Amino acid sequence: MSSVDAVVIGGGVIGCAVAYNLAKAGVSVAIVERDDICAGTSAACDTAIHLQSKSPGLHLRMAQESIKLFPELQKDFDEDIHFKKTGTMIAIQTREQNEVMRVFAERQRNNGLDVVILDRAAAVEKQPMMKGDLVGATYCTADATIHPQFLTKGYFQAAKKYGAKAMLHTNVENIALKDGHVASVITNRGNIQCKYVVNACGAYAPFIGKLTGLDIPIAPRRGQIVVTEPMPKFTHTIVNCARYIAAKFRPDLLGTSEADRMGIGLSLTQTERGNLLIGGTREFVGYDTRTTQKALLYILQHAANILPALKDIHIIRTFAGLRPFTPDGLPILGNVPGIEGFVMAAGHEGDGLALSAITGRLITEIICEKQSAYDFDLTKLSLERYKNLDIKAFEAQYAVYK
Repeated sequence: MSSVDAVVIGGGVIGCAVAYNLAKAGVSVAIVERDDICAGTSAACDTAIHLQSKSPGLHLRMAQESIKLFPELQKDFDEDIHFKKTGTMIAIQTREQNEVMRVFAERQRNNGLDVVILDRAAAVEKQPMMKGDLVGATYCTADATIHPQFLTKGYFQAAKKYGAKAMLHTNVENIALKDGHVASVITNRGNIQCKYVVNACGAYAPFIGKLTGLDIPIAPRRGQIVVTEPMPKFTHTIVNCARYIAAKFRPDLLGTSEADRMGIGLSLTQTERGNLLIGGTREFVGYDTRTTQKALLYILQHAANILPALKDIHIIRTFAGLRPFTPDGLPILGNVPGIEGFVMAAGHEGDGLALSAITGRLITEIICEKQSAYDFDLTKLSLERYKNLDIKAFEAQYAVYK
């Protein structure tokens, strides 16, 4: 039996970020991943690091602190993660959306984020391709883009540089407890004795929870994305739409059409090579990662309504990923009461890239029992906040085990 201080289960961007920070802090750590690094959700997303999409309060403050860390990470990584401050514009298509976004933007400004509301003329002047269905837009310079696979790989390589072990293509079969403490992780390739287990399995975190008798309210929420041919510079910023924000936080503000039920919204970024990544959907369909023709058509129709020039661009492929959704839209982080050494780091929804850096720092502070450098109230992120949740109803409503 091998032995380490901590086992991180999950080789996505969150798991690798945690392993990197732990290893750098001198904690002996092993990453256990059933497939390969960045083989799941972290490889099935666009390139955006959004601050504008974060709910004002703890969520936004964590993202603001996280984004400050990426330049430092780039210096420590051998991999170019393509971090770039680009800003974001959120297209507003109706007067009703405009009122909602004005309130949302004001709350964000009160939390220190520089967001302005532009009328249609100012929005089109700043983003000439936005000549379609538009009454105005929000604009924020703080948002950025990054390469998801290179970021995950950067964390992973740096973790190994600081001594982390990797067990890829390895299935976790059980977690052994002794007197209420984590004792070891049982895998198909042998057992690993450890003091801590970090559940960083994203949408699959509930399966790891079941191994210790825990009910974890995380549901897979599918997002479909279209990839275009490479092309010259198309937009000057990331482009979102107010429907994208509503689908994330206030789906009740959407209508009842099929597209509304799919959570159709616009999130558009452009890669270094010129490809446009156009999303997306927010669907509860269990662990189905297939793309569907109907959803893709809705995505493209909605995007072209805002940016009409998209009608002349060729599509080369599509893909889908599973966001780890939680009932309140916040991740589940920290120690789990009743199982000493079991630590949660999952449920980031579509914010894994943006929150990866701060998540790695926070989990490391918890495991190392260090005074936090941040004044976040992490009780608001504890699994304990869901102790009165009807887990059976949650699992049924969101097709958790479908």
